[in-house]
Amino acid sequence: MRNKKTELTKKFGWKVKIERTKQKISQEKLAEMSGLNKNSLGLIERGVTVPSIETANDIAKALGIRLPELIDVDKIEF
Repeated sequence: MRNKKTELTKKFGWKVKIERTKQKISQEKLAEMSGLNKNSLGLIERGVTVPSIETANDIAKALGIRLPELIDVDKIEF
Protein backbone atom coordinates (compact mmCIF):
# COMPACT_ATOMS: atom_id res chain seq x y z
CA MET A 1 0.00 0.00 0.00
CA ARG A 2 1.30 3.44 -0.89
CA ASN A 3 1.77 6.10 1.73
CA LYS A 4 -1.40 8.17 1.24
CA LYS A 5 -0.10 11.17 3.15
CA THR A 6 2.94 11.38 0.91
CA GLU A 7 0.84 10.92 -2.23
CA LEU A 8 -1.67 13.56 -1.14
CA THR A 9 1.13 15.95 -0.19
CA LYS A 10 2.77 15.49 -3.59
CA LYS A 11 -0.52 15.97 -5.42
CA PHE A 12 -1.22 19.17 -3.50
CA GLY A 13 2.25 20.50 -4.30
CA TRP A 14 1.81 19.61 -7.97
CA LYS A 15 -1.56 21.40 -8.01
CA VAL A 16 0.03 24.55 -6.55
CA LYS A 17 2.71 24.43 -9.23
CA ILE A 18 0.16 23.85 -12.02
CA GLU A 19 -1.96 26.81 -10.90
CA ARG A 20 1.11 29.01 -10.49
CA THR A 21 2.50 28.20 -13.93
CA LYS A 22 -0.91 28.58 -15.60
CA GLN A 23 -0.93 32.14 -14.30
CA LYS A 24 2.70 32.71 -15.31
CA ILE A 25 3.69 33.60 -11.75
CA SER A 26 7.24 32.87 -10.64
CA GLN A 27 7.82 30.80 -7.54
CA GLU A 28 9.47 33.81 -5.94
CA LYS A 29 6.48 36.06 -6.69
CA LEU A 30 3.90 33.56 -5.41
CA ALA A 31 5.95 33.08 -2.24
CA GLU A 32 5.98 36.84 -1.71
CA MET A 33 2.24 37.15 -2.44
CA SER A 34 1.39 34.40 0.03
CA GLY A 35 3.76 35.51 2.80
CA LEU A 36 6.21 32.63 2.39
CA ASN A 37 9.83 32.46 1.44
CA LYS A 38 10.80 30.87 -1.88
CA ASN A 39 12.39 27.84 -0.23
CA SER A 40 9.22 27.04 1.73
CA LEU A 41 7.08 27.29 -1.39
CA GLY A 42 9.54 25.07 -3.25
CA LEU A 43 9.26 22.42 -0.54
CA ILE A 44 5.46 22.57 -0.75
CA GLU A 45 5.48 22.31 -4.56
CA ARG A 46 7.81 19.28 -4.42
CA GLY A 47 5.57 17.57 -1.85
CA VAL A 48 8.25 17.58 0.83
CA THR A 49 6.38 19.82 3.28
CA VAL A 50 2.74 19.72 4.31
CA PRO A 51 1.46 23.30 4.62
CA SER A 52 -0.86 24.31 7.43
CA ILE A 53 -4.45 25.03 6.44
CA GLU A 54 -3.72 28.73 6.95
CA THR A 55 -0.72 28.59 4.61
CA ALA A 56 -2.71 26.64 2.02
CA ASN A 57 -5.42 29.31 2.22
CA ASP A 58 -2.82 32.08 1.82
CA ILE A 59 -1.51 30.35 -1.32
CA ALA A 60 -5.03 29.96 -2.70
CA LYS A 61 -5.79 33.65 -2.09
CA ALA A 62 -2.53 34.67 -3.76
CA LEU A 63 -3.53 32.56 -6.78
CA GLY A 64 -7.00 34.11 -6.80
CA ILE A 65 -8.79 30.81 -6.26
CA ARG A 66 -10.79 29.32 -3.42
CA LEU A 67 -9.10 26.87 -1.08
CA PRO A 68 -11.46 23.99 -1.98
CA GLU A 69 -10.43 24.37 -5.61
CA LEU A 70 -6.75 24.26 -4.69
CA ILE A 71 -7.08 21.17 -2.51
CA ASP A 72 -9.19 19.28 -5.06
CA VAL A 73 -6.39 16.98 -6.21
CA ASP A 74 -8.39 13.84 -7.05
CA LYS A 75 -7.70 14.17 -10.77
CA ILE A 76 -3.94 14.65 -10.37
CA GLU A 77 -2.04 11.57 -11.59
CA PHE A 78 1.66 10.78 -11.44
